[in-house]
This record gives sequence, C-alpha cells and structure tokens, in this order.
Amino acid sequence: MINTHDILETIAMIQEEDLDIRTITMGISLLDCADTDIDKSCEKVYNKIYNKAKDLVKTGEAIEKKYGIPIVNKRVSVTPISMLAAVSGGDPVKYARTLDKVAKDIGVNFIGGFSALVQKGFSAGDRELIESIPRALAETDLVCSSVNIGSTKAGINMDAVKLMGEKVKEAAELTKDNQCMGPAKLVVFCNAPEDNPFMAGAFHGVGEPDCVINVGVSGPGVVRAALSKMPKDAPLNQVADLIKRTAFKITRMGQLVGTEASEMLGVPFGIIDLSLAPTPAIGDSVAYILEEIGLEQCGTHGTTAALAMLNDAVKKGGVMASSTVGGLSGAFIPVSEDAGMINAAAEGTLSLEKLEAMTAVCSVGLDMIVLPGETPAETIAAIIADEAAIGMVNSKTTAVRVIPAIGHKEGEMLDFGGLLGKGPIMKINDKSSEVMINRGGRIPAPMQSLKN
Repeated sequence: MINTHDILETIAMIQEEDLDIRTITMGISLLDCADTDIDKSCEKVYNKIYNKAKDLVKTGEAIEKKYGIPIVNKRVSVTPISMLAAVSGGDPVKYARTLDKVAKDIGVNFIGGFSALVQKGFSAGDRELIESIPRALAETDLVCSSVNIGSTKAGINMDAVKLMGEKVKEAAELTKDNQCMGPAKLVVFCNAPEDNPFMAGAFHGVGEPDCVINVGVSGPGVVRAALSKMPKDAPLNQVADLIKRTAFKITRMGQLVGTEASEMLGVPFGIIDLSLAPTPAIGDSVAYILEEIGLEQCGTHGTTAALAMLNDAVKKGGVMASSTVGGLSGAFIPVSEDAGMINAAAEGTLSLEKLEAMTAVCSVGLDMIVLPGETPAETIAAIIADEAAIGMVNSKTTAVRVIPAIGHKEGEMLDFGGLLGKGPIMKINDKSSEVMINRGGRIPAPMQSLKN
C-alpha cells in the first residue's frame, strides 16, 4: 500500500535537503583484456569498457527522470591496472590514456582503477604502475588512482608508504598550474574494499563478478534536517535512533535505484554503499550534523564521540534497509567537500590531529586535506603510515587523500571547483619523520590478524 506521507517526505528530502544518489558505478573486470602486447591490451580495454558501459549514463538519466531522484555521478571502476601492466610491460600511462578516452566517450564523470595492491610487497607491474601515477594523473582528466599499502592481515608495507609520499608530492608538482589537482584523484588505502563505488578509491576487485552495478547513496542534509526538529534536551540514544531511521529511508531509495539500473542494463546488482557523503553545498554537511547533535563547531571536544554514534547509527539503519550493503558505508569527512568542515578548518577549530582521531570511528580517513606546498615527501609518508596504522589495528578501512598546495602556504585556500570544493591549507607538525620513513621494511601485522 502506498503511503502518501512517505512520498511527500521523500520529495521534501530531494527538493529541500539535498538528498541524492551520489553515484551509480559499474565495476568491470579487465582480466580477459591482458595481453603481452600493451597496445593490443589497451584496445581490448577500450572495447570492453565501451561495450559494457555505453548505456550507463543514459540509464542513470532515465531513472532520474522516472523517479525524480538526482543521480549526481555515473562512474566506472576497473580491475587494478597493475595486473594488466604485469602481463604487457611497457608504459602504464598508455592504460591511463585509454581509460580517459573511453570514459569521455561513454560520458561518465570518473573512471577508477589505475591502482595497485601492495600491502605485503611489490609483484610484477606494481612498482611500474606506482611510478607512473603522477604522469597518469597529470595527462588525464577523469582517471582516478589508488594504492593499498596495508591490511590487518598483512601489516603495512613501509617501502610502499615511502614511495607513495614521494608520488603524492610529485603529482602535486606536475599539476601545480591546475590547483594541484593530481593528488585529489589519488587515494592511499589500508584494508581497501573491492566493491567501493566512490572515487577516487574505487577499483573492481578480483573476487567481483565480470560486471556489476554498485550504488553510493548520500544525504547528510536529510539527517541534519531530521535532527533539527528534535528537542535540544533529547537524550543521545533517541538521537541515534532518529539517525538510524533516517538512514533506513535513504538506503531504501538507493536499493530502488540499484535494482532498476541492474534490470535496465542486464548487469547484476552488487552493493549499496550507504555513506553520508557531503558536498560543498550549504546544509549538505556531515559537520553540520555533528553540530546539530550539540557541538558549537565541528572539531571541538566531543566531536569524535558524536561521529562514532553517527557512523554506527547510519550502518544500523542501512543494513535493515538492504541485504547488499558494502563498500565503505558510514560517514565521510572530506574537508574540502564539506561546508562545515571547511569553516571549522579555516577557523582553526578542526586540526589535522583531531581529524586523525575522528578517522578511527568514521568510514574513510584523512580525505581531501590541503597541506602546505613545502611539506616534505617523508612527512606525507608519515601521515599515510599513521592513518594506515589506525586501519590495521582496528580492522577497518582507512585512507589518505592529501593535496600539497605547491607554491602556497598555511592559511591560504585552494579551490578545486565542483564536487571537490575548496580547502584551507592546514597547519602540520614541522618536526621530521625522515629517519623512520627511510628505514623502509614492513610493520608486521597485529595480533588482531590471527583470527583463523
């Protein structure tokens, strides 16, 4: 039976509270595109992606029109390209250019999977791909890259951490005339999920089907609006319950879109990532949710506790609404993409150290944080190592996406435009981590890994 109140409530969420489907992402396996000739391999890659995803954008637009639900991004993720590079050899940037061309030809917003998984060491193709990441990101527009450098089972590959510190800095240098955009499309993971539909970290895991549709829902504005109607003296268990019920409604909409897209494209429906992913739009902010809970400004004392409650309630509501929850799922805290985070960072309430603490209880990590341009590569590597340690010890996904603002200093602002927003250049500790990072080797897996 159709409930008129529920229909009107959903319309209000879309029109007034920035509710949207943040992305439908088609994951495509490229394992059958491997070839010892890199040019032949690139041709196979182009043809397979084009044939599988040529109707993705059209399908998304048809669902938007049918249900009135905004689908902000249509994306593609592919098998980690390092696996193809291992077979073909040659310059991996050729693959990046191929991915960029086919992404433009099919009209998607981003394509992810210029990636390598090196949590326990480098295999064939891995180091070559990582070395090529800065050039690949500088020479393409839509390609996103990720590298998994650690896991709870394997520990942390500190040789890869050191290398990624250098590559983040190099990617910023090569794109300094374009707001240092390179590192904004590069994520360094610990415990990377294989079914994540969100960029820049999406890739299509080797355990996934040949082709699959994953959906990423959003709606921080909806949660904030619901909380704003609660009495200020309502106990926190009631606050958590309201968040849970709101997340249920948001996820049901994602389930509808995923099921519809799957049927229209003739592709299996994979997962819903039920994350609260903010945008720079005023009101569409995770920080504002935390402030609605009772903080004067995000970043003050109590922020980590409020975020932990939010994240848990979102997951509990989402898993009741769908049996296919996956990806990252929870609350994202990308500084430049969240109006409330931008304000809190600019005013000094939100520091890098506080953000690191928050990542222990959120769904991703240090995301879209702008650093002073002179930040050494070793310091970037140390930031990556700290974040990976949180993920490794807590058996959760953590990630680092930081942007060294070449030629800019602390307190200035870097503006990426669009969904990536703008970010204040944050203060970092100026004491060196060089000796530790240059040791290399591997941080062994923790006791938590011995679960068999």
